[in-house]
Amino acid sequence: MRDELRLFDRGSTLVELVLVLILVGILSLFVMPRFFDRNTFDTRAFGDSARATVRYAQKTAIAQNRSVFVDFGGGRIALCFDAACTNPVRSPTARNAVPACANSTIWMCDALPANVVIAPANQSFFFNALGRPFNIGNVDPASTFTLLTITMTGGGLNSTITIEPETGYVH
Repeated sequence: MRDELRLFDRGSTLVELVLVLILVGILSLFVMPRFFDRNTFDTRAFGDSARATVRYAQKTAIAQNRSVFVDFGGGRIALCFDAACTNPVRSPTARNAVPACANSTIWMCDALPANVVIAPANQSFFFNALGRPFNIGNVDPASTFTLLTITMTGGGLNSTITIEPETGYVH
């Protein structure tokens, strides 16, 4: 009977508890600052948003059977129906960074966060009605578009968008 009671009386010793607290303290010193770095979150969030915006441009081009231009310039990503960006693509949510988007809330446009850098800077291209990517200046069907990788850097984190030639696959 006493052996059965001993099996249920087992618990943590004070030494085990102290070791666990020390390990948690060490982890919090090295891991927690990474979770609270605003620049890291801004980079990741803008990278995800920009990737979704480029995908939206391709889908809009196919759905509306017309070219959609993507502009990574002037501290923003913007979608337009013309190369000069005088005819903006409407945002489905009507939410964007108003100052970077000509004070328009309906434009599919997003501002670059303050501590995030894009490389290559001022990159523009367009999707034709079939969703195929083209360089600015190309005329459909002759495309000189090659694999394009856009890197957003900030807070020690890199977020990339890659657009494949021919298919326009965005990943």
